[in-house]
Amino acid sequence: MPPPTQTARQELDAIVTALQLKDDFPPAVMAEVEALVRAPGIDDPLLVDRTSIPFVTIDNAHSKDLDQAVHVARDGDGFLVAYAIADASFYVRPGSALFAEAMARGASYYFPGFSVPMLPRALSEGLVSLNPDGPRRALLFWHSLDAKGELRGTRLERARVRSRAKLSFSQVQRLIDAPGASPLAGSEYEASLKLLKVIGEHRIHLAAERGLVRYRREEVTISLDGEGLKFAVMELVRDDVELWNEQVSLMCNAEGGRLLRESNNPAVQPIYRVQGGPDPERLAGLARLTERVCALNGLPETPWRWHLERPLADYLRALPQAPTGTKEDRLARALARQAVMVNLRSEYSMEPGPHVGVGAEPYARFSAPMRELVGVFLHKEAVELLTGKHPTAEEDEKLRAEVVQVANRARDTQRKVQNLSNEVVMNRVFAPELGKPKAQRTRFTGTVMGLAGSKVHVRLDAPPMDVKVLLFDLAPAFGGAWLEVADDGAVLREKAKTEPLLLLGQAVSLRVAKRDEKYRRWVLELVR
Repeated sequence: MPPPTQTARQELDAIVTALQLKDDFPPAVMAEVEALVRAPGIDDPLLVDRTSIPFVTIDNAHSKDLDQAVHVARDGDGFLVAYAIADASFYVRPGSALFAEAMARGASYYFPGFSVPMLPRALSEGLVSLNPDGPRRALLFWHSLDAKGELRGTRLERARVRSRAKLSFSQVQRLIDAPGASPLAGSEYEASLKLLKVIGEHRIHLAAERGLVRYRREEVTISLDGEGLKFAVMELVRDDVELWNEQVSLMCNAEGGRLLRESNNPAVQPIYRVQGGPDPERLAGLARLTERVCALNGLPETPWRWHLERPLADYLRALPQAPTGTKEDRLARALARQAVMVNLRSEYSMEPGPHVGVGAEPYARFSAPMRELVGVFLHKEAVELLTGKHPTAEEDEKLRAEVVQVANRARDTQRKVQNLSNEVVMNRVFAPELGKPKAQRTRFTGTVMGLAGSKVHVRLDAPPMDVKVLLFDLAPAFGGAWLEVADDGAVLREKAKTEPLLLLGQAVSLRVAKRDEKYRRWVLELVR
């Protein structure tokens, strides 16, 4: 494959075009935006004035569409959590050009270094976003918690709020870890941020008591570097404050779903996000896999083997947190990845059901109304619950079915965006290798994360990317042997033999062999 003739941004823009996404908006939509900017509805007398509460937004440093703002206060022996969510449904109403365009898009789509928004940026990054430059409309969740973080109750209101600051996760983490060195110390929201830690830890503890599985989540940020000619690939392990903030979001979504489900008004039309439990056969396979891993590696059953009768959450928490790159670290990461693979995908549904990934039933996505059409619809339903004013049930039922279809299609599109973007990144990393003699090509070290079917799944150390190596391509490294995956994915061996060739969790070294243009894939070979 010759070196790319386009910039990285041009290659990504080609994906935008191929998926029929678009960054610009029709004139009718922009005319509505201009009218809303002139009359933003901030002074609506029906809004409860909560501008005295020192809300803050906490997000990634580069985020511009700020959906949520939070404030935590003591309430007797418990806590009162105020969670303000941008009031997108006030501006994006059924029958408008804005709503029709949001229906056509379904969601915002995220690429390395940029996004294709669902709503015009004048709304999603301006008028609707909870920026700290003036009052905003919000759907406000009030959560009352007891001293242990258990929910005592939730109520909703449509309010006028004013964020005091746009904070990043790292800024808040520095305040918690070293308050004396943080510029946030002494601010009017310092006490709220410290209480966020308290309730966040309480909620995480309660989730663990319920057996909720917490997987090792690491986010890989791929950003355009300089003028977009190269990619900088960075692996980010989430700060504790992100986990605490996430607990408030999960609580909001679960409570929002509950309030809509428990409404006695047949005109209220909830949409739920559901995820069924793991398939029993997959769980049994995972148990057998851990047994074989112990035997093949000579490891003690504790903490490495998982038994079906033991909560999976307990097993994953007990896996060693070893130094990065050690044998124990690689194996623990591989086993955690295999545990993720037993899960089903979540989807949007008109019928309530469990979402095992977050440990809630029901669960509804209220927290991203500027990035997901389903959030706009749910906010609309929440407002109708508050006011008692509804469209005809028949019209709303039809609209709900369309929104569910659009929302699930948008999730599929985002997966395509991710896969195609990863292909661009991989091309950028591997293409220069073809210009080198094979012996001088980079040796990419990584971890065997999965052995399944005809492939070996490897997570590279640097850059932190997932790659697939076909057994056919590995065979030459083993004298052309006929290879097979055995023992529920614990080992790769030569067919009809018992000697292991590769083990789950093993460190491996790969290099680029060639580019297969017919199948648009990179052929990687094992370096022994």
